[in-house]
Amino acid sequence: MESELLKCLFIESFNCKLIDMPYTFLFEKLNVWIDSKELIKLIYIITKEFPNEEKFGLTSQLRRTPVSVASNIAEGTSRSTNKRQGSFFNNSL
Repeated sequence: MESELLKCLFIESFNCKLIDMPYTFLFEKLNVWIDSKELIKLIYIITKEFPNEEKFGLTSQLRRTPVSVASNIAEGTSRSTNKRQGSFFNNSL
């Protein structure tokens, strides 16, 4: 039952796009950034069920990783040269 719920959340989160929202920044239009935000939500839902002894280990690392991806994409779009943008996009991989 729980795995079915997570599966539904996963499918739903990646099919749901925020197309009609007004954008403040260029990166907010990028599907990869939108998907990374949804992945962050999904990871937080999944890791909420992890045991307490993993709170500062695996849980913390799993939560920081997708946040880093979204942050690097956002920061990369603000750079003035293609080389500097590429560096941030490469870091997000």
